[in-house]
Amino acid sequence: MPEKSHPRRGSLAYTPKKRAKSQKPRIRAWPEGTSVQLLGFPGYKAGMTQIFMIDDHDESITRGQEISVPVTIIETPPVIACAIRIYGSPKDRNRAITEVWAENLSKDLTRELRTPKEYDQKEALKKAEELLEDQAGDVRLLVHTQPRKSSLSKKKPEILELQIGGDPIMDKWEYAKEALGNEIKVSDVFEEGKYVDAIAVTKGKGTEGPVQRWGVKVQPRKVQQARRHVGTLGPWRPRRIMRSVPNSGQMGYHQRTDCNKRILKMGEDGSEVTPNGGFLRYGPIREEFVMLAGSTPGTTKRLVCLRQAMRPKKGVPTSPPTITHVDTSSQQGG
Repeated sequence: MPEKSHPRRGSLAYTPKKRAKSQKPRIRAWPEGTSVQLLGFPGYKAGMTQIFMIDDHDESITRGQEISVPVTIIETPPVIACAIRIYGSPKDRNRAITEVWAENLSKDLTRELRTPKEYDQKEALKKAEELLEDQAGDVRLLVHTQPRKSSLSKKKPEILELQIGGDPIMDKWEYAKEALGNEIKVSDVFEEGKYVDAIAVTKGKGTEGPVQRWGVKVQPRKVQQARRHVGTLGPWRPRRIMRSVPNSGQMGYHQRTDCNKRILKMGEDGSEVTPNGGFLRYGPIREEFVMLAGSTPGTTKRLVCLRQAMRPKKGVPTSPPTITHVDTSSQQGG
């Protein structure tokens, strides 16, 4: 009789499970956008609530009926395009060859980096246009957030590099020049009903054992040693602990991507979605917001980067849904 087997405990696809270098997520891949516009936008996670909407999925057994949906509210204050970054040819696309910075940068930006006191933007634009002809391979936009406009008690902005959609590099360049130094709203990037990817750093849980971290089975009570550990650390040879052995260590605080989150609502009036007394540990929504179906990685107040869906679903509704009620009851308890 063949020996029984079962899949290993925990996926090795996310190893090594170590702490993220920064709370600011790093986006390493972008979809191929057809229109010339930004493909991503940052925001701050305010919290979760629930709404009632009309189910518009064709194959759903509750189609046309009112259903309850948990949603995440992300506050998205406008960002400012502070610089244009030009990358080299396709063979050297990972090396930035020049940058063009905006004039009259925000004073809060000095909390993040040193800004030049004397800067000739015209000379930088002239140099960039010369490089676009033969050496440039891509054009991206550097933006910084404005946390002062949100309910966060912080002043230091985050600087992110966002991809510009479209194929001709000159079209990207013209879009970047027009946006340089100006505010960009989330409504300029996304639409209601569309799907996005939410990228953020998850909630940190510190050091955990193999049972909590990998899901290994708790051993019987008659074992001589501890019960909440692995039965063996591996074979005699090779004389080392292999990477596939579940061990204790850091759990949480990892960068993760949650794919295909539907934008159910976008608005400028935060009172529409703010609970009585404000969101727990966040407060009221003061600026534009995005309502996503389901949960997103990270804790309250954490930076979440929204990106146009890399692998969009097929056969799903992409038009704005009909929302009948938004739960704004108090979350303060008592």
